[in-house]
Amino acid sequence: MTENRYWRLNKRPEGEDVASALSLETETITDIAEGEVLVKNAYLSMDAGTRMWMTEREDGYQPPLELGTKMVGLGLGHVVQSRNADYAEGDLVRGFGQWAEYAVIEPESAGLVKVDANISDIKQHFGVLGLNGWTALWGLKETAGVKAGDNVVVSAAAGATGVLACQIAKILGANVYGLAGGPDKCRWLEEELGITKAIDYKNDDIAAELAKVDGGINAYFDNVGGPILDAVLPNMAHYGRVAICGLLAQYKGDGRGQGPENFDQILMKRLRIEGFFCPDFMDQGDKLTAQLKEWLDQGLIDTPFDVTDGVENVLSAYDKLFSGGNIGKVLVKL
Repeated sequence: MTENRYWRLNKRPEGEDVASALSLETETITDIAEGEVLVKNAYLSMDAGTRMWMTEREDGYQPPLELGTKMVGLGLGHVVQSRNADYAEGDLVRGFGQWAEYAVIEPESAGLVKVDANISDIKQHFGVLGLNGWTALWGLKETAGVKAGDNVVVSAAAGATGVLACQIAKILGANVYGLAGGPDKCRWLEEELGITKAIDYKNDDIAAELAKVDGGINAYFDNVGGPILDAVLPNMAHYGRVAICGLLAQYKGDGRGQGPENFDQILMKRLRIEGFFCPDFMDQGDKLTAQLKEWLDQGLIDTPFDVTDGVENVLSAYDKLFSGGNIGKVLVKL
């Protein structure tokens, strides 16, 4: 028997109030079903997209979570019990389990994968080598078609995916403009990552700053949508590409928000706008990881981690995603 603490979704959050919709519960796990594995989580990944899973929306890539069930999220940990022939006790695995100290996982539906336990920092399976790394690489190369010499803008540039997108765009030979909140983040992006220019969306006139980009913006890696997308569209180059990765500005409520006021620019600039989600490239994981690990080993890419201790502190860590209180990947260590 295993004592377990987990977060339960009790109601649909209203606005920014996520905390009152969830509660920390305790259970005793007595057994797991045939085909399942029990994973002792070492780290939980905090990801803004999970906010939409708490709503009633049926049109996303992930069905809405049922009320009264455990909150789902990405976890990294070791198998402590297995009733699945593909997994043995001690395997280090990553997959969509629960916000819990121990996750009961059906591997196929959870996208569970065994990962390399011998790398110097296993947190990188949530960083450069994780879904954020995969997303940044896929979105830039496959969705946005970034090539050397392009002017590339990345929003939420100091966030988990944005930090990696900035570095990958640099590796691909692009001129990189990052949008981030506050002078400290902007200074960090320019001094530590060496991007072409960081723009402070809280204090700068975004549209005016982007209008200075010589030749216009060839590719925009969009993590936020909303007013920032409106500021970018008039400053796109003709035949520019917009890769929609996230809608951080619209995750409150049901996540729908409003369309861009500058929609006409899509026609005037002959833009191509395409959304993409993790399920689009899950089958390419080995290839993406190999490329990212090569760059990691060469010292060309890295990510900072914002780590909070304890399952009881999940909500304070999660809030950083929406308050802008982090640089890089937000994790909870268990």
